[in-house]
Amino acid sequence: MEKIIVGITGATGIEYGIKALSLLKECGIETHLVISRSAERVLELELHSDKAGMESLADRVYDARDIGAAVASGSFKTLGMLIAPCTVKSLSEIATGVTSTLLTRAADVTLKERRRLVLLFRETPLHLGHIRSMAAVTEMGGIVMPPVPSFYTRPQSVDVIVTHTVGRALDLFGLDCGMPRWGDISE
Repeated sequence: MEKIIVGITGATGIEYGIKALSLLKECGIETHLVISRSAERVLELELHSDKAGMESLADRVYDARDIGAAVASGSFKTLGMLIAPCTVKSLSEIATGVTSTLLTRAADVTLKERRRLVLLFRETPLHLGHIRSMAAVTEMGGIVMPPVPSFYTRPQSVDVIVTHTVGRALDLFGLDCGMPRWGDISE
């Protein structure tokens, strides 16, 4: 079975990570989840929920402090890692290679093993430091994908927008989880 690491950080938009776990489960992809401590707080604030429901969507959950976990090793084969949403702190740690948690260590390992790393970066407006960090990650082979909604699907809800954005991110791993595509939409 194919595996993917999902990181969820404390940026707003925690629904992106939850939707990714849900779609990956539907697609039969084994998920390995790392949640930052800040993400737990954002989950409470945005969805008035605790992490148990989110964790139940993953096949395996790791403590962000456990830098000895399987996902911290290059010998743990995966399709790569999706961080949804991704904070500027996580982006900056990945850009410099100076990691402080399992989440950013797993991202660093993903890059060193030349696997796919996709960051749904949630910050705006940007200053030059943010842009330089995005450039550094891109130069290392990562993909910075701000979750920008598309409107050609004529979305009727936030969930439709989130689903489409996550579907686009999963496309970057070569996974087709049934998202509407340009040309398939009736006029």
